[in-house]
Amino acid sequence: MPNANLSYWEHQSFFGPADVAIIGAGLVGLTAAIYLKQQRPSWRVVVLERGPLPSGASTKNAGFACFGSISELIEQEKRGDLQAIVAARWAGLARLRALLGDTALDYWPVGGYELFRHEEAGLAAECRDKIDYFNVLLAPVIGHARTFRDASAEAGQFGFGGVVTLLKNEHEGSLDAGRMMRALLARAWAADVPVLTNCAVENVESIPAGHHLHLANGATVAAGQVMLATNAFATELLPELAVTPGRGQVLVTEPLPDVQLPGTFHYDHGYAYFRQLPDHRVLLGGGRNLDFSAEETTAPGLTRTVQHYLENLLREVILPGQQTRIDYRWSGVMGFGPALAPIIDWVRPGVLAAVRCNGMGVALGAGIGWQAAQKLATG
Repeated sequence: MPNANLSYWEHQSFFGPADVAIIGAGLVGLTAAIYLKQQRPSWRVVVLERGPLPSGASTKNAGFACFGSISELIEQEKRGDLQAIVAARWAGLARLRALLGDTALDYWPVGGYELFRHEEAGLAAECRDKIDYFNVLLAPVIGHARTFRDASAEAGQFGFGGVVTLLKNEHEGSLDAGRMMRALLARAWAADVPVLTNCAVENVESIPAGHHLHLANGATVAAGQVMLATNAFATELLPELAVTPGRGQVLVTEPLPDVQLPGTFHYDHGYAYFRQLPDHRVLLGGGRNLDFSAEETTAPGLTRTVQHYLENLLREVILPGQQTRIDYRWSGVMGFGPALAPIIDWVRPGVLAAVRCNGMGVALGAGIGWQAAQKLATG
């Protein structure tokens, strides 16, 4: 029996049986759909998204094309094969740029700086001592002998308050997250992949011939295979997955024509990050480390604790002495877990999970999508 309240045309062109149904229209879900259609052009692929736009972090991130500051890498090396982890991030960024092109992404290889104030002298010394080590470790991955360098002599040009040490990543970049997602959506539709928004999947029912995806709007989509690409929201449909949400709060200032901040900037072990946007606004985000438990949520929202921290950082460190109006505030949700590697695996017969980007979704996303497409194509 056709889905209730769907016309014949809607059933045939949008909600009809699919070879693969992808849940989640973020960076991972859309790249997987595009790559899958390249390999299996005759397959019917549909993407289902719960919101009017991707609901996690794909359109809500800071636009950092990064793979880790030194203080982050020191901590991450304790949790796994750091060279392999960075290689996956670097390859994912390269794949994203090759897929869409730097113009569509508004990608700029601006480099990235990690800041250390007077009170972080001990951490600064530890990170400075690791420069040569990480340069050697990452040289085979990045293809350059020098990724990091001490750029403390440049600290004065930015006018930061109390910053005495700057360590620069020469190969970090920035991009426009909104333009990235618009380009991916255009590529998906051009590849004959319907991207259906406001279609929250409430349940995935396995049947002998495949799966029925029951939607909150009353419709049902039949699919031979299912891919879950909802990152932080993954446990809503697959509670057995080791994924914990982490909300990131962001603010953006009014235009500041006299401020010049070429680059991307990391602070406080990477838990705070900022950059200047093309219209001369300053974007600043982070602070979830102030209260991890409060930010382990998929609910959108802002907290006084984090917003106060960001505003103080803006006034005391980034733009000391300036009174600046805040024009935008929002939050996005990332997916974290006990291992740094993402989950890209069959978790139930015919159901593939491609989730848990651990805060590096921009870097990892296209690579995860490509790997997921390989598995689906040979499923």
